[in-house]
Amino acid sequence: MTETPAKQRLHVLQAIEDGWNAFARAPWPLVLFTLLAGSIWILFQIIVRGAHALANDSVPIAYFLVVAIGSTVISLWGITGLIRGAWKSLNGAKPSFSDLVRWDGNAAGRLFINQIVLAIIVSIIVLVLRWLTNEFFAASTFAGFIPLIAGVVIFIYLSVNQKLLPAIALLQTGNPVENIQKGQKIIDSTWWWMLLLLIVNTIILTFGIILNGVGLLVASPVVICISLAAYRQLFGTDDQTGFLNS
Repeated sequence: MTETPAKQRLHVLQAIEDGWNAFARAPWPLVLFTLLAGSIWILFQIIVRGAHALANDSVPIAYFLVVAIGSTVISLWGITGLIRGAWKSLNGAKPSFSDLVRWDGNAAGRLFINQIVLAIIVSIIVLVLRWLTNEFFAASTFAGFIPLIAGVVIFIYLSVNQKLLPAIALLQTGNPVENIQKGQKIIDSTWWWMLLLLIVNTIILTFGIILNGVGLLVASPVVICISLAAYRQLFGTDDQTGFLNS
């Protein structure tokens, strides 16, 4: 069993190199699965919006529920598939297409619940900051900007130290609050390096978008591979939940 490293600095260049090597080990399954998941998501949106238009907006609640549930399920399937394939490639194996398309309801459920809990925490912070903004603006215009600035700082902070939450949710045991705390505890000690990695990933995805969006077929799995390489540096290589074999 591999122990979780304690207060280890993230080596960004090593994560990029390891992530790229993992992608290069099995590019076609990763790219084709990204294409499949993206195509299904787009097709689903087209079908649902077409059906909604034919219904003459008579069932808006049902429409939003279908869109929300369908989009969430497809996204969970895509993320879990890419993480499973990238992890196997980082282990030195060549993931097959069947490894990526396999549905794992338990893993998807863990990922969904963890993301929901994080979203609830963020929503509470937003509501508090919004209330503070109104109160401060009532006092003075200048004071009203203080909660806004604090909100930006908190958003950036959480974006960095919760960047690896999907991998934590899929590969480690613990409830959502514990998983969020794991991200904070481990990543805070190397927060600036994780911020640099987040910037690098954003640049990669931006290039993918610039290339008519087609570049995302490569950029998305590359970013997943790099992020998981970073995860392995900080959290170890244990699959505590049996995610890879489920």
